[in-house]
Amino acid sequence: MHNSNALVEISNKRRIFAIIGASSGNLVEWFDFYVYSFCAIYFAPAFFPSGNPTTQLLNTAGVFAAGFLMRPIGGWLFGRIADTHGRRIALMLSVLMMCGGSLMIACLPTYATLGAAAPALLLLARLIQGLSVGGEYGASATYMSEVALQGKRGFYASFQYVTLIGGQLMAVLLLLILQRLLTDEQLYAWGWRIPFVIGAFAALVALHLRRSLRETAKKSTLKNKDAGTLAGLLKHKNAFLSVVGFTAGGSLYFYTFTTYMQKYLVNTAHMNAKTASVVMTGVLFVYMVIQPLFGALSDKIGRRKNMLCFGVLGTLCTVPIMFSLRDVNNPYLAFGLITAALLIISFYTSIGGLIKAEMFPAEVRALGVGLSYAVGNAIFGGSAEYVALSLKSIGMETSFYWYVSFMCAVALLVSYRMRDTSKVGYLVNEP
Repeated sequence: MHNSNALVEISNKRRIFAIIGASSGNLVEWFDFYVYSFCAIYFAPAFFPSGNPTTQLLNTAGVFAAGFLMRPIGGWLFGRIADTHGRRIALMLSVLMMCGGSLMIACLPTYATLGAAAPALLLLARLIQGLSVGGEYGASATYMSEVALQGKRGFYASFQYVTLIGGQLMAVLLLLILQRLLTDEQLYAWGWRIPFVIGAFAALVALHLRRSLRETAKKSTLKNKDAGTLAGLLKHKNAFLSVVGFTAGGSLYFYTFTTYMQKYLVNTAHMNAKTASVVMTGVLFVYMVIQPLFGALSDKIGRRKNMLCFGVLGTLCTVPIMFSLRDVNNPYLAFGLITAALLIISFYTSIGGLIKAEMFPAEVRALGVGLSYAVGNAIFGGSAEYVALSLKSIGMETSFYWYVSFMCAVALLVSYRMRDTSKVGYLVNEP
């Protein structure tokens, strides 16, 4: 009996280490990706020197969206690698590629030095990062779902978004520190490069941690004739379309109230940039720490009920929250409103990776999760800032609020039609 308990304890320790190892790389990946968005205010003039601030932000948002368009390719490429060669190798390759993209941005000459080649190289670096993140999500969601303990998968899998948000939080926190240590002139001149250098080195640390992860894919899975193939994935096209459907609303809502929100507070509510950074730092911290609570909730009530809660609340509350934030001048009120918005999306983000993993069998799981998520995310999530800023530039900013609300309604409809994957999903009978 004693030996049995010891084995369980060792198994649990390995499980926890595996979650930490996988999620540490996830944190670095998303830190590198979001540093671009949070630092855009400072490096936009260096690469897009002409035009007003909204036009400059529109250009950098366009490059941000282009990075998202690489995600389906990354989701397919790394999903195939993970399903045919193992989750571990896919996780290592994705973080190595992110390191290269960040290092490239850190060293890029500006428009004044290279002319039009500078923004073109910035775009190339973002495409590399987009390919990396496109592969990261599917591989890490699959790995963390497979390594999690049955009955507690919602809790364990929520740490994917803990680290994803942690990456955002570290990015905005580092920017906040730089804003305190450097003058605006220094930030615009060279200070914005510092986070990209840090991100590149952190990626190398994550690569070292991921080398020690144990593989979760069985040999029989990797050798399955359908493993990592689009033909195999098409056998589960209903699951694929469902994931695209609720990812469209979920990711659009997520990026509206995270990456775009700092620009919204500065550009629309006319809040001081440093104050907006402080507000978003606090908001992201609260958002990060509550993910396991919502993940554990799904273990009790089921994934479908979690998704329905997000769909209903997102549809009803988006427009009132965005209208309230448009005229906000009190940072504490802004904090409360954005936190409320992120409590709503937590019903989805805490189990986002898991619910997708539960919808696909092992031989096409990483491909199914990565590609379906990337398609919905690229079209709707990645374009959130661009659509919002474009509508603002033509005087139709409020149309964006209704657009987000409508896509939440689409997610609600898809969630209503799906079965509860915590009871009938493919992971139910896996150890």
